[in-house]
Amino acid sequence: MLFHSTVRKELARSFGASLVVLVTIVMTMTLIRTLGLASRGSVNPEEVLMVMGYAVLGYLPTILTLSLFIAIVGTLSRMYRDSEMVIWFSAGRGLSAFVRPLFGFAWPVLLVIATLSLAIWPWANQQTQDLKNRYGSRGDLERVAPGQFQESANGRRVFFLDKDTPDNKSGKNIFISSVEKDKETVTSARTGRVEVVGDSQFLLLSHGQRLENSLTGEGLRISEFEQHGTRVDGAKLAVPSEDSPIKTRTTLRLIREPSAANQGELAWRLGMALAALNFVILAVTVSSVNPRIGRSGNLVFALFAFIVYFNLLNLGQSWIAGGRAGFASFMLLLHGGTFALAALWLAKQHNNWTLGPRLRRLRGRAA
Repeated sequence: MLFHSTVRKELARSFGASLVVLVTIVMTMTLIRTLGLASRGSVNPEEVLMVMGYAVLGYLPTILTLSLFIAIVGTLSRMYRDSEMVIWFSAGRGLSAFVRPLFGFAWPVLLVIATLSLAIWPWANQQTQDLKNRYGSRGDLERVAPGQFQESANGRRVFFLDKDTPDNKSGKNIFISSVEKDKETVTSARTGRVEVVGDSQFLLLSHGQRLENSLTGEGLRISEFEQHGTRVDGAKLAVPSEDSPIKTRTTLRLIREPSAANQGELAWRLGMALAALNFVILAVTVSSVNPRIGRSGNLVFALFAFIVYFNLLNLGQSWIAGGRAGFASFMLLLHGGTFALAALWLAKQHNNWTLGPRLRRLRGRAA
């Protein structure tokens, strides 16, 4: 039909433009945040793009929902401003007639949002966590970078070297500060190299000085050496933990283990899919524009409604996890209540229900 094809074509153009803009903004913000993590040593600088990709993949449900909401509100608002709605209404098409073509366009997007929320979101978080764990379990020597102070895995040593060789087996102007057994030690050397003895790694320092300070008050000791060897920790194998972060747990595991924290995370994931469904109906109700009034009023209200809805979704997750709200009652109150309110508002606009005349009639009868 001409009516359905017209609405879907304009929705597709508006949805594509909104999606490109939002993805660009989110990718820029995520890149800045990931670079900050890399500078603090939380992630491998060589894996910044991978971490950023997994992060953007996790944000896609929210991005798609907002893009779909903006596309519907923008399209219907333009039709109101250009008096196209008057033509469709005159042709016998009420406001509720737009629900069918809107869902005909939106159902693939809604299906993708549900899949991303329930399956891709925990998978992307798990991949990011694996990258962080693998980078955090690297050995002490692998942490050392020329010109930078680096902390060891156990936090008891700080390494620094001025230059290293291409094979990363030796370096110059080495500084090591460590705290072990109530003793603080500062060691400096002109050169050093790595030697492997059996399953252990040793750092052999040449032409240096060693300063030992007792934390129990026994005094300070300074010594010089021609060669000095110290054992360094190697890379540790990252062992999967049963107590994994909640965001990395699969939806099936959340259902099988109905703890308060798991139910809070499950409510958020299911809520993302239900919120996208409700926003399609809400977009129809908030799109009406009076051409004689400002054009941006309904867009501001629509964005405000989107922000409030998602803040309530995040707040509900913390309430359920903290035991202050039940899973079923919260889902029914928030998503069911929003659906009922949107459907009632749509019926009011479709049938042109007004409250003023009804109140005057009631007052007249009472008089």
